[in-house]
Amino acid sequence: MTLYQSDKFKDECGVMGVLQDTPENTAAYVYLGLYALQHRGQESCGIAVNNDTEITQHRGMGLVGDVFTSEELRKQKGDIAIGHVRYSTAGDSDIKNAQPLTVNCKDWQIALAHNGNLVNADAIKNMLQDDGVIFMTSSDTEVIANLIARNYKFGIVEALKRVGQIVKGAYALVLTMGDMLIGVRDPYGLRPLCLGQLDNGGYALASESCALDAINAKFVRDVEPGEIIVISDKNIESYKIESWAKPRRCIFELVYFARPDSLIDGDEVHESRARAGKLLAKVDEGKINADVVMAVPDSGVSAAIGYAEESGIPYGVGLIKNRYIGRTFIQPTQSMREEGVDIKLNVLRSNVEGKSVVLIDDSIVRGTTSKRIVDKLKKAGAKEVHFRVASPPTSYSCFFGIDTPNRDKLISSKLSMEEIKDFIGADSLYYLTIDELKQTVADFDKGYCMACFNGDYPMEVPFKEEQVRSSK
Repeated sequence: MTLYQSDKFKDECGVMGVLQDTPENTAAYVYLGLYALQHRGQESCGIAVNNDTEITQHRGMGLVGDVFTSEELRKQKGDIAIGHVRYSTAGDSDIKNAQPLTVNCKDWQIALAHNGNLVNADAIKNMLQDDGVIFMTSSDTEVIANLIARNYKFGIVEALKRVGQIVKGAYALVLTMGDMLIGVRDPYGLRPLCLGQLDNGGYALASESCALDAINAKFVRDVEPGEIIVISDKNIESYKIESWAKPRRCIFELVYFARPDSLIDGDEVHESRARAGKLLAKVDEGKINADVVMAVPDSGVSAAIGYAEESGIPYGVGLIKNRYIGRTFIQPTQSMREEGVDIKLNVLRSNVEGKSVVLIDDSIVRGTTSKRIVDKLKKAGAKEVHFRVASPPTSYSCFFGIDTPNRDKLISSKLSMEEIKDFIGADSLYYLTIDELKQTVADFDKGYCMACFNGDYPMEVPFKEEQVRSSK
């Protein structure tokens, strides 16, 4: 049977770490943080707890709420805990690749959680295997763990600096060993990581600030690109990975991946998306006569609200999302698959019938879902559907922790805007330009990666741009 295929870029992973003086609820804090980060990965999850340098873990396939029980959380006691939610961008979807990854080496243990993707992982892995290293997983994370082990004789900070000079790609790491909680962000800052403080004086590291909010931790700051943060006994020390790299933060975090209530590198995600909607409305001023602005839920909502505010056209709910469909939703029969039966979104007919609709989405990937949504709106009686996209055309694959289709599957790499409009059946279509997208962030000069839009990768990638990093 064919599985349901989303027409979105796949989420990457999320990491979380907590250090505090109350060992009874450290794992529970990480559990709550992972719950808030569930949108970043739904295949597997895990928590590793450091109790006086002895590390134990629990991992499983599925959602956070299914893998962990109250009894399991009560068993995991320790001053430090790290956690991970995963979607496989490199490595099989298998329990062996679930994280955190725990490694025993001589007289020490380390637990490591990784968000991102290394572009030179295969080359490093082959080198290590030639030296006799045995790999138990197919994920990039084990490559990092082995490099740390090789350089640990220089101390953990120096080991991480050396790893940062060897590996190429995107990574946000949270790890624990000894009495330390450590966070590392790659020199480009491609994947996000932030620092928070608990009411009891403890500290937390998380992929997004919404995870800090979930445990009532105060947002302190973002971890800087190329920074290593070492937390122990409530003291924080900061180190820098030596690199000539200029920051290139992933702008697609603001476009789609991050939760709208998160703060990413100084930008409130909701506000950034709302600005995108307002820019779309300014382009449309005087060009269309619409009755209602609607969003493709959930990632188009903030931009649709911004469009409505700027244009004065009322915002309305037109599409209802079934929130209980996971990535592996199965179309039960061949005929249903051929007919495109879709229970993920349904139309609220009374808000659509007889109206001219402005429909806002964050992006169009393959175009198949957009085509289906436009068709549903028109079958429900919409007079016109004007499709607006709160980002530029996604024409290139990502190699840095976002699972994208091959470039030949990206509709914007093959068709013009007019051809895409005809394919999805919209009455008009407009994407934000790259220059307009730059205006959606508070300070674009901080440095952003927009390779999925313009093909300008921040580093050399190991494959032709028509290809994508495969899940091995």
